[in-house]
Parts: sequence; structure tokens; C-alpha cells
Amino acid sequence: MSRPQPQPQPQPQPLLRLAAVAKSFGPTRALDGVDFDLRAGEVHALMGENGAGKSTLMKILAGNVQRDAGRILLDGQEIEIRSPADAAAHGIAIIHQELNTVPAMTVAENLALGREPRNRYGALDRRAMLASARQKLARIGADIDPRRELGELSVGRQQMVEIARAVSESARILVLDEPTAALSRAEALHLYGLIGEMRAAGTGLIYISHRMEEVWQLADRVTVFRDGTCIGTREKDRISPPDVVRMMVGRPLDDLYHRDSRSAGDVVLDVQGLRGADGTGPVSLQVRAGEVVCLAGLIGAGRTEVARLIFGADKPSGGTVTVHGRPATATSPARAMAAGIAMVPEDRKKQALFLDHSVEDNIAVSSLAGHVHAGVLKRERIRGAVEGQMHRLRLRHSALRLPAKALSGGNQQKAVLARWLMRTCDVLILDEPTRGVDVGAKSEIYEVINELAAVGKAILVISSDLPEAIGISDRILVMRAGQIVHELPSRHATEEDVMFHATGTVAHAHGEDNE
Repeated sequence: MSRPQPQPQPQPQPLLRLAAVAKSFGPTRALDGVDFDLRAGEVHALMGENGAGKSTLMKILAGNVQRDAGRILLDGQEIEIRSPADAAAHGIAIIHQELNTVPAMTVAENLALGREPRNRYGALDRRAMLASARQKLARIGADIDPRRELGELSVGRQQMVEIARAVSESARILVLDEPTAALSRAEALHLYGLIGEMRAAGTGLIYISHRMEEVWQLADRVTVFRDGTCIGTREKDRISPPDVVRMMVGRPLDDLYHRDSRSAGDVVLDVQGLRGADGTGPVSLQVRAGEVVCLAGLIGAGRTEVARLIFGADKPSGGTVTVHGRPATATSPARAMAAGIAMVPEDRKKQALFLDHSVEDNIAVSSLAGHVHAGVLKRERIRGAVEGQMHRLRLRHSALRLPAKALSGGNQQKAVLARWLMRTCDVLILDEPTRGVDVGAKSEIYEVINELAAVGKAILVISSDLPEAIGISDRILVMRAGQIVHELPSRHATEEDVMFHATGTVAHAHGEDNE
């Protein structure tokens, strides 16, 4: 007699359910009847390549975009979300990948935005606002002066302010879109602790991330989107990271950090005693032809500041920069470009892209002088060169005349990279080149880095992703407090090695006196 088979336990009613949601932008189908649900007290990871439809679905949930079809149910009851105010009224809060803050206002003003405390006369109570801001920042472990103007802070610290605001709302549903992309390791670990607290309190969390190790640490379930459709939802213990990658891209990926064997040539970029007015430096480093060197370290260590000094975005207060032995200390990006230096900055939207201009114009803008004949700009020749770079980076031809703001984050980054591939340069500086970029686009960017190194370019990369830093580079220079404190050959480096030096605990870890 056969034993009765155990019956599956019925799942509780979802806290949130999105059913058959569809959305089109003109002829482009962004969402094609997708289903998604969220349980109370779970972390549900939403994964997919840039442009897969994740952000569109979350914008619908946030009230920033209206769906064409489908239903939204909260506790089994259908609701309408026509504005961000509607979303907030239903207990939905979102931490956006692209900062949703006001740089010209103080940290405290940003944290109080829309909920400003008033005194009995109806005037803004600044003392109460500051006290509340300090409390919100302390809750997430952020050591930030609430009186500072937000725009003065690094991208990572601005992200912490965004997180503090969302966490303070005590939402029933919290969407986190690439929340750790600009955070230091310590800040990310603190956020993980907060996520655990919110999950235990019954909050439902939707977690969007391209970092597989993060998803496997935090998530209970994983849903994968591709080309505006839901490919599938799995319990985390019934799926593996390679399975997720195959679902995301529709094909298996080779070793993500595969690189061709290469040997470094002569010194191309030589930086000696470089100092910034903000106290950065002195910094000395060299990058050889065919070499990829990574600047690693915690946020605030001075990596971006060094890159900006080399590129002339900030004026150095001392030191020298040479390219192929020729003086190249730049006082402006134009002079750096003339010396053969190119840079892809950390914040592509604010520092690299002309968002309302076409993708074609954004890619061509740094190379126009090379396409002038007898004083006439040769448009067709420019377009041919742009199309060649778009094909190289797998940017769809249909995007050529779209405004840059219409592209996904990964495709925007490809457009910035294509701009410099259009121009002859000897040194390429890449500041967080894969921040907020999906695994497929990462693989393509790494391929381009390999190709450029193979033809003798000197490449300086800044990366907060330690597996990436180790995987794509030949050498790692670890920065702390505005200076390079250690050099590691990548083939022998571990994440622990980098973090020991970045935090200043390496000597202690080896039983020596502190540095």
C-alpha cells in the first residue's frame, strides 16, 4: 500500500500582486503582460538585463508611469496608483538607482521634503528638522552632517541619504533599485542588517540588483525578466546563479572575467606627486601600454578625485602627469584630451551625457573635428563611424536617433564608452564602468577593455566591485585617505587582501603595529 503523498501547503495571500501588466512607449513594448507578486516579510529579487522591463514595472508601482493594461492588488484588493502620492498612501516606498533628490538643498531639507515640520506659527521648524535628520541618518549608520548641501556629497553618500529617507517612511512595501551600487562595503553591510530588520517586521522588499552574490545573500525568491516578459520565478534554493544568467540573457555566458594573456609595454601614463586642493595626494602611479590598472578602496578614499585631477576636471595643486614622456598635466578636460587622455566618469547622467540629445550626437560629440573637410562637417561620415561603434558595443541601430535619456543605464554607459572609442586616445580612465549595468552588458564592456589593452592602450579603472577589480586588471593600487597605500598583482590578490589595506587593518591582521 503506497503512502499518501504530502500535500503542498497553501501559500498565504500575497501582500502585493501585479497581474498581466502591459506598457508600451510608442511602438516599443516595454512590458508584455507580466505577473509578479510579493509576500509580506520576504525579499523578492527582480533580475534581468538593462531594458528587460524591471524599471518600467517599478515606475508603474511608484505612480510615475501609468500602465496600459493589467491590475495591481494590495492584500487581494485592486488599487489604482496614479501618482507617487498614491503609492505613498498605500505604503509603497522606492529607493531609486538614479538619485531622486535635490542637490541644491541640504541633507536635512531632502530628508524632510514633503513632510517639513512646522512650529505653532506655521513656519518651518529648522531645529526639529535637523534633529529628525540626525535620527534618520543614525538609524542607517550614516555619519553625514545634515546641514551640508546634498550636491557637495559623493554619489555614495547621496545614496545613503536616499536610503535614510525611504527607511524612515516605515513602508509596507519597499523597492530597492541597485541600492548598493555606490556604497562602500561597510555601508552595504549596514544596509543588509536593516533589510533583515524590515523583513522580520513583515515588510515586503523588492530587490533589484545585478550583483549575484548580493541576491544570493538576501533574497528568498528570484524573478527574471527578459525583453518585457517574465521568464520565471523560483525559490532561491531551487535555482543557481548560472541558471539565472541563462534566463536573463537567453544564452550561457563564458567566464565573466575572461581576459587574453598580455604583457605590459613601455610606460604610457606617468603620474608623480599629484595633489589636489581638497587634500588628495600626493599620488604617484604608472600605467603601461597594454596594461589595466585598478584603483581600489573605500568610497571617500580619493580614487575619483585622482582620476579628475589626471583628466583636468579639477586643477591640481602640485605634481606632474606625462603621457609617453610628454608633459600632460591638464588644467581642463580639453587639454587632457589633446594629450591623449579620455575619461568615462562615475555619474554618466550628470557628467557625460547630453540627455535630451540623440545617441548619435552623444557618441560623435568628442570627434567632430576629425570629420570636417574644407570647413564643412561631414554628417554621413560621422554617422558611419557612430554606427560602427554601436555595432561593436551591441547598441541597436534603432537607438541612433533616440534621446540618450530614453536608453537603459547599461546602454547609456555603452554610448559614453563608444564616444571615446570614436576618438584616438592613449590613456583611458574608467570610473565605475559597470555601475548599475547588467551581467550581459558587463561582459561586453570587459571584452572592449580586453580589446583596447590588446592594442596597447593604457587603462586606469576605478571599481568598488572587488571581484571585478581583481578579475579585469593586471595590478591593483589600493587607496586610503587620499593616497596609494599598497600595490597588489591581481593574479595573487584576494578580496580580503584589498579590504585589509583599504581599511588600514592589514598590519594589525599580521600581528604588527598599526600603520
